[in-house]
Amino acid sequence: MKTKLNFKKLISNTLIALFILTASSELVAQEKKSNDLKNFKVVVEKTDNGIKMQSVEGSAWIDLSFSINNDRPQAIDEYGMTELNKISSDKDSNLADFLFTITKTENGIVLKGIEGTAWTDLSFSLLENGKQAIDQFGMTKLN
Repeated sequence: MKTKLNFKKLISNTLIALFILTASSELVAQEKKSNDLKNFKVVVEKTDNGIKMQSVEGSAWIDLSFSINNDRPQAIDEYGMTELNKISSDKDSNLADFLFTITKTENGIVLKGIEGTAWTDLSFSLLENGKQAIDQFGMTKLN
C-alpha cells in the first residue's frame, strides 16, 4: 500500500515540475522577444482618401500619405511603403527593424505585424481625421 502511495506522489510531483518548466520557458521566450524589439512610434490618421502616417521615432521616413483600397493592405517598414515580396535587406542599426501591413476599413484600421512587433493583429476604430499612435507593443498615447 505504501509503495502505491509513493508512486502516485512521484508521478504528481513530476507532472508539477514539468508544468513549471514549460511555463517558465514560455515566459523566457516572450521576454526575449520583447527585448529584441527596437523602439518605433507611428501616428496613424484616417483621411477621406486614405491614410496619413507620421513617424515619431525608429524610421527613416517622417510622413507618409497614400490612398488605399478597403480590401488591399499596404506594407510599411522602417523605410516607408514597401511590398511584401520586395522587403529591403538593408538594415540600419539606428532604425527599428519592423514590417506591418495596414488596411483601412469602414470603421477604422487593421494592422498585421509581420516583423519587429510584439503584436500580430491590431485593429481599432478610427473616425475620419482621427489619430492613433502605435508602437512595437501596440496602441499607445499620442504626445
